[in-house]
Amino acid sequence: MRTAAAILSFVLAITLLPVQPAAAAALPGGKTTFVVSQGHLKAASQQNWLRLGSYRFAANGTVSASLYLWWQRRPEARQRTGMVPDQGCTTKAGGSASRARTCRVLTAGGYTGAPDESRTGTYSMAGDVLTIRWKIAQTWTEQWYVRRSPDGRLARLDLKRSTLATHGYGYGSNASLGTRREMSSVKAFPGSLRQDLTSWAGGRLVTSGNQPFSHSSFRACTTTTSCLTYLQPSSRGACQKSGGCPRYGGGTKAGVSSIQYYLTKISNSDRRDTMWHWCTCLAMERREFCYTGNSHVKPLMQVIDDRGAFRGWVGAEASFSTGSSRSGDMLAVFRLTDFR
Repeated sequence: MRTAAAILSFVLAITLLPVQPAAAAALPGGKTTFVVSQGHLKAASQQNWLRLGSYRFAANGTVSASLYLWWQRRPEARQRTGMVPDQGCTTKAGGSASRARTCRVLTAGGYTGAPDESRTGTYSMAGDVLTIRWKIAQTWTEQWYVRRSPDGRLARLDLKRSTLATHGYGYGSNASLGTRREMSSVKAFPGSLRQDLTSWAGGRLVTSGNQPFSHSSFRACTTTTSCLTYLQPSSRGACQKSGGCPRYGGGTKAGVSSIQYYLTKISNSDRRDTMWHWCTCLAMERREFCYTGNSHVKPLMQVIDDRGAFRGWVGAEASFSTGSSRSGDMLAVFRLTDFR
């Protein structure tokens, strides 16, 4: 029978046993903070969704996510960003061949507010494959191939498989999520930005790659310095007569196939930007100066490398139709970067 002193000695021995630290996990590509765009995009579905936000990895094998969600089950109207570009980069006349129109810039519904969801999980690395298991009610496991940029300042995530998503892109570095670059840096970026994209519209999936993006063609505003604009003079395939411009589009006597582009930041404290664009002829058909129909709204998250330099974006298009039919929605996940 143990004495009280013996019991106390046993308890103290257990209490004073050295605590073993958790085994350190290999960070994906040696990076902690990623911006991620992913979606469930299937041609036959009208319940597709998009998620855009950030993943943060810790050396103890845990990962946290903070994401914006757009879902065809709950279509959201476009919303104002609060940005109206000044006349240094736009025109109020409407007939300029070099400047976009002075319009209130729109983005996807909810993107100016707080993220829609957060979750946590665990991760592991096996070779160049990252596996994430999210701690939510349903099973959600993701696997990504991890690639490091030649300069070592970025890590890229290429979706291998997911139990819920069909497409996805991600980029990470050790820069904090609060590190971002102003639009002057975007315009001055010396590299070549190219787009890879998977889009859904009218029950069809379209995949395209290696599309050049002319960021240097955008015009800087004078006072609203967090905005860039670009009037693309003509387009080969968009803004045509068959695309909703029977009187003014390309292929008509008027032959208007220009596109109004706007790039603006959403937040000073994180990576959020947005792109908005629409065919000039669509506004003309409605006798509007600024188009109020199914314009393209594309939330963006800046890709920032270890040195705090701008390297492009991951993004999502969440352009829900202003009508009741979901077949008119335009959805996409894409990346616009120099490391692809």
